[in-house]
This record gives sequence, C-alpha cells and structure tokens, in this order.
Amino acid sequence: MKGVMMSLTDEMNVNPLNVMQAVKGMLTEVEEIVFMNLLFSSSATIRAGNFGLSRREVEKQLKITDDHEKFDSFLKRVNQAVSRYFKVIYDEKKDQIVVMMRVPAKAARSTLSKESLAILLFMFYQQEVLQHEFTLFDQLLNALGHETTKANQRLNLNIDQLKKIGALEEYDTNSNEKAYAITAIGANMFSDSFLRRTVEFSQSNQLNKEEVLKFFKRYNLYQEGTEEL
Repeated sequence: MKGVMMSLTDEMNVNPLNVMQAVKGMLTEVEEIVFMNLLFSSSATIRAGNFGLSRREVEKQLKITDDHEKFDSFLKRVNQAVSRYFKVIYDEKKDQIVVMMRVPAKAARSTLSKESLAILLFMFYQQEVLQHEFTLFDQLLNALGHETTKANQRLNLNIDQLKKIGALEEYDTNSNEKAYAITAIGANMFSDSFLRRTVEFSQSNQLNKEEVLKFFKRYNLYQEGTEEL
C-alpha cells in the first residue's frame, strides 16, 4: 500500500508536485516544513496504520499551544493551497491530522478492489448519513454477499484491506458479533462529486427519493431552491 491516503474524485490529478509552489505563497517556512512532515507521516508505506501526526505534535512543531484559532488557520490555509491535489483532515476522535491525496476513482483500483469500495460506501451511508454508530459484519454479508464460507472469507479479506489503509476499524459491541466503524479517513475518501454521481445512480436502484434527498441535503449535493432530482 503505497503513497498518501486517498480521497476519490472525478477529476484527473495531473501533477501534484505543482502544489508545492502554491504552498510557498500561503504558508510560512515553518508551516511548510510541518506540512511536509504531515505528508510524509500520512504515507501508508511509512506508518502502517498510525497515519499522520497528533495535534499535540503539530502544535509543537508550529510552536503554538492550545491556540485553536492559529491551529484552525493553519489547516484552513493549507487546504486552500493544496485543495486540488490534497485534503488535510483533522480526526477529532483520534486527535490526529492526516493528509489525503485526491485521486481519480479509476486510479484507486490499484489500491482498493471494487468490493472494498462497495463495503466502504455501504458503511458510509449507514454511519455518516443514517447516523448508525457501527455496522455489523452480518449486515455487510447480507447486503453484499451470501452466507457461505467463501463469501465470509472474501468479505474479511476486503475488510482487512480497508483496515490497513485506516478507512475503518473494529468496534466493540460488548457481544460476540463482529462490528466495524468508519474512521475520519474512510469518511473523507469520497469527494462530493463522487458521492453525487453515486447517489444519482443509486436513485434508480435501491434508494427511495426521501433517502436520496436526505443524503443530498446532508452533504449539500443538491442545488438550492430545487427539490427535484
């Protein structure tokens, strides 16, 4: 698993190295170094599960302490500078900052199988839209597979793939049932344009209009003043 964590988009990411020129105009020299450290630490190859840097470490490198305004300003300016190629996210639950690279959906095939993406989309809808706290393994099996040994093994294989890139993690339900929760990385892997296309396609299949509208409104994916999809 190589490179910075992915964020899927419909746009072609031509030359992400150009972003460094934009960074120079918006960040101080110290902030540039911190961004580069974040970029390096967000590599799935380097960190193997512990992606990014803690907020405490970032603030230490920026020489700020408990200054929310300066911390938020840094994240905002970095994202303004690199938004075409990267996305810097703050995982409040883990108190961790991670850099994700925007890649076309087609390019993600070398990292994630279509089954893994289907699992992630299913969990994204359940947890980010319907606000379920977790997703049971059996729910995934019923939705995406069949009750066979081979299906169980394949599902576990794809779940492990998502766990390795930090997109989901195991959730303790205080029972024998296996469950998983989507992480901040997983929740930010899909761009608005990617989600819009997915929902538009799904509308004619399994989702009813009310659910689609709920999805669009939650993520501001519909044009204001219109209710027609």
